Amino acid sequence: FSFFFLLQIDPKDYTFSGLKDETVGRLPGKVAGQQFVIQDCENCNIYIFDHSATITIDDCVNCKIFLGPIKGSVFFRDCKDCKCIVACQQFRTRDCRKLEVFLCCATQPIIESSTGMKFGCFQYYYPELALQFKDAGLSIFNNTWSNIHDFTPVSGENNWGLLPENAVVQDYVPLPSSEELKAVRISTDATRSIIPITRGRRQKCSDESCLAVYFAGDYTTANARKLIDEMTGKGFQLVQTKEISMKAEDAHRVFKQCASEFIPLLEKGPVVALEFNGDGVVEACRSTVGDIFSGTKVFVSESKASASQDIDNFFNFADMQMGM
Repeated sequence: FSFFFLLQIDPKDYTFSGLKDETVGRLPGKVAGQQFVIQDCENCNIYIFDHSATITIDDCVNCKIFLGPIKGSVFFRDCKDCKCIVACQQFRTRDCRKLEVFLCCATQPIIESSTGMKFGCFQYYYPELALQFKDAGLSIFNNTWSNIHDFTPVSGENNWGLLPENAVVQDYVPLPSSEELKAVRISTDATRSIIPITRGRRQKCSDESCLAVYFAGDYTTANARKLIDEMTGKGFQLVQTKEISMKAEDAHRVFKQCASEFIPLLEKGPVVALEFNGDGVVEACRSTVGDIFSGTKVFVSESKASASQDIDNFFNFADMQMGM
């Protein structure tokens, strides 16, 4: 005979409601993939250091909010003057005013009837965060933070923009001051961020870009991060990243004549693609990959001329796959 243990879930454990001038949060492991609700809070610092299913934030004013990886959607409604750090599958706002968000979002973020919205690239680290991204089914390489869709545009007005490039995360959302939450070992140092920091839709500094693609294997993520560190260390900029599965016909479209050597690698899992930008970037990327990853198969653009076509081919294919 068997025992059934019914876990009683108390909604109060997954709700912050009606708080004022408080610092509250949940430590890693405390939300564990449940839904969470934040409502009617004013002048609060709120930290969810865990992964969740969905989160709704309603009627919050002047709050600073950190939300760890959200498997589904995060929905801000009727909020104003809030500063947030958010990682999610889907991001939506409705009837919001003046939200400043450091965002990692796997799909195109949507704002509706909202004004004064500002976006930057998610940057944050604590030891449990990488596993929380996995548990939420999110890839650290799929981040369309700057590709905002305004559902209700007003002619002649812009309801959203980008945060300053040199914006520092903890100037917006400070580290938690409560004893309980200080236990989380946070770093807001951009170089330690779990999410590679991308330029997104910002103006590129050069008309030369380069595409590098890593194929699935034990060290794909580590290899991609290593190349990002090497290239940004040399002064090049990371424009965008993508992790996505490819089929043989996709490889022909993207990799053209060298497709055949990469097709067998596609069955092992998704590829990770990186776009770097800067004068001389193709040569720098090719030599860096040759020096450091000599035993690893990596696709790298061959020349400045072919690179822009490589990038268009790859990211157009990826956008179609992701339904954007």
